[in-house]
Amino acid sequence: MEPSEIARTQESTLPTHLTVTSTEQLTPRLRRVWFHSDDLSAFEGSDATDRYVKLVFPRPGVVYPEPLDLRALRGTIPPEDLPVVRTYTALFPDVAAGTVAIDFVVHGDEGVAGPWAAAAQPGDTLLANGPGGGYRPDPDADWHLLAGDESAIPAITAALHALRPDAVAEVVLLVDDSAHHPELVLPAGASVTWVHRADGGDLVESVRALEWRAGRVQVFVHGEGGAVMHGLRPYLLRERGLDRHQVSVSGYWRLGRTEEGFRDWKSELAASEAAR
Repeated sequence: MEPSEIARTQESTLPTHLTVTSTEQLTPRLRRVWFHSDDLSAFEGSDATDRYVKLVFPRPGVVYPEPLDLRALRGTIPPEDLPVVRTYTALFPDVAAGTVAIDFVVHGDEGVAGPWAAAAQPGDTLLANGPGGGYRPDPDADWHLLAGDESAIPAITAALHALRPDAVAEVVLLVDDSAHHPELVLPAGASVTWVHRADGGDLVESVRALEWRAGRVQVFVHGEGGAVMHGLRPYLLRERGLDRHQVSVSGYWRLGRTEEGFRDWKSELAASEAAR
């Protein structure tokens, strides 16, 4: 979850040790893992609903010095032995209770974090750096547009919890089919448009097809980089003429790329836009 059109807060440099306490299967592909920490002070004052952490996954068979410090490790061991870092939304942090949840999209044996989450058991541990974040619903907005795919569901879930009970919101979510609808807590003025891949649904087309409401909108649109950055960002900023301060739009992942490859893609995109 990288920087978006809305400026993000500075990430905390304090690592947080997380211990699994329980898990929930929210949908066939979305798994929630609950953690406890003896010290969640890094989350003190963090109220962004797109709050994210960098989870550190050690490489199998590699012995690391304790405490594990990624910055100290770089340049001291081969790059291929460095731990894998993945970015995830941190949900419902309770600093006093020391609890926080993270939702993982699971694709079978694909990737690093998904298989870890699928097999997670109470007592398993992770190191997290952060949090960062930069978006929270503006209570003065006339209405809200929240859109994305499974990767954005955690941040959209947090945003919905933060909205006023009478808030007006249009939510557009791309999932596989109706079996993959998560339970959402919606304010009275919110409606959800479900977009199904199984039926050929397209997130960009579905957002463009929405009836545009009157008044000032605040937008949160995140998900697959191509659809979000090439499809929806130009629509929102150019065609709809929204100010950048109204819009949080960013890719969370890129089809066919690992997170490392996705970071390269985002750097290339930023460079090409700066050169225009």
